[in-house]
Amino acid sequence: MIDVLQIHPNDNVCVAVRPLPAGWQVQCAGVTFVLPEAVPIGAKIALARMRGGDKVLKFGEPIGSLTADVEPGRHVHTHNLESDYLHTYRRGELVSGGRWVDP
Repeated sequence: MIDVLQIHPNDNVCVAVRPLPAGWQVQCAGVTFVLPEAVPIGAKIALARMRGGDKVLKFGEPIGSLTADVEPGRHVHTHNLESDYLHTYRRGELVSGGRWVDP
């Protein structure tokens, strides 16, 4: 059974094709790692160590920049990734119209 998929050969993330539990061993693009946390279906997972500010590539194109360092196997999402194209909302952040973004 396939766990993850690297969509484009230049991608530095893979995508979970099913929910994966913490501790699960994953192999993708010649890299093998153990997931330190559970990852939901459709989530991006780092294939290599990346630093804050690095571009995340998906579909062979940059989709955003990391806001923190990420180790291989870590979930890449809004808690450590900011879109280069759209505003990234975070919990507790005041947004236009004076409303708060809550979970």
